[in-house]
Amino acid sequence: MNRVAAIDCGTNSIRLLIADSNSADAGSPLRDVVREMRVVRLGQGVDATGELAPEALERTFAATADYAELIRHHGAKGVRFVATSASRDARNRDVFVDGIRNLLGVEPEVISGDEEAALSFAGASSVLPSRGKDPILVVDLGGGSTEFVLGDSDGVIAARSVDIGCVRLTERHLRSDPPTPEQIAAAEADVDAAIDLVARTVPLGRATAVVGVAGSVTTITAHALGLSEYDPALIHGASLDLETITDAATSLLEMSREERARLPYMHPGRVDVIGAGALVWRRILQRLAELGGGSITAATASEHDILDGIALSIRSTRSTRSTR
Repeated sequence: MNRVAAIDCGTNSIRLLIADSNSADAGSPLRDVVREMRVVRLGQGVDATGELAPEALERTFAATADYAELIRHHGAKGVRFVATSASRDARNRDVFVDGIRNLLGVEPEVISGDEEAALSFAGASSVLPSRGKDPILVVDLGGGSTEFVLGDSDGVIAARSVDIGCVRLTERHLRSDPPTPEQIAAAEADVDAAIDLVARTVPLGRATAVVGVAGSVTTITAHALGLSEYDPALIHGASLDLETITDAATSLLEMSREERARLPYMHPGRVDVIGAGALVWRRILQRLAELGGGSITAATASEHDILDGIALSIRSTRSTRSTR
């Protein structure tokens, strides 16, 4: 067995997975040792300023220092740190890269949207029943960007990353509490434009099933299920019809932040941005239903995503990087 550590640093959260993998069997599943998430809001203000805010960097570095200690404690030998939308967009990303390198002892990788998409598909599909040659669309709805990845048992067919996410659209449009109809319409126009862009290179109408990953999707699923607490075991693999998901998303979008904060499954770091996440997921599913000619009637939530894909990529490359 090979113990690896994967870190996914997104626009809203930074997550750690320490897992054991069988390096001799590429098809074997990962076994979780530690799985953690911190909301650090690295992308705070990036859409408006083009730079990572000092306080956002401070929060991210503090979480990374804690993760480095966990990695050392659990003896992970292969380590990969991947950063996505917010750090891709920032003019001062060198400050971020240098800080992570000093704390963790590995080079953080600011990956492209295409690689982000491929890693998301690898992570989500690794724990789902095989559908053979039937194309599956994985949608990774993040804080700054959303990845659309169409693939089958042979891997990725086509992918596209677009700049719509729960943090970005909250800061850009949904400033009122709750948002106004005009703000919602402006945000939906951005989502529609992004989906149109995706459809130029990703044949969305070929999808026979849809899988949604990341915190917005899983939180909407928890809301639709009416859970008494956030329970990954109940959320993972939950397949709900589009009407149920749409109703849950609309409910979250129309709530005040105070009302969202009282929900027992709501992470405090998602209270202010889940409305935008709900808007994005609702509109994506509506458009997919239209493009698929009625073949898409449900969507499945997955707790396994890019973080698992990063860990799997360490196994496939037999990385030997380690923290100091």
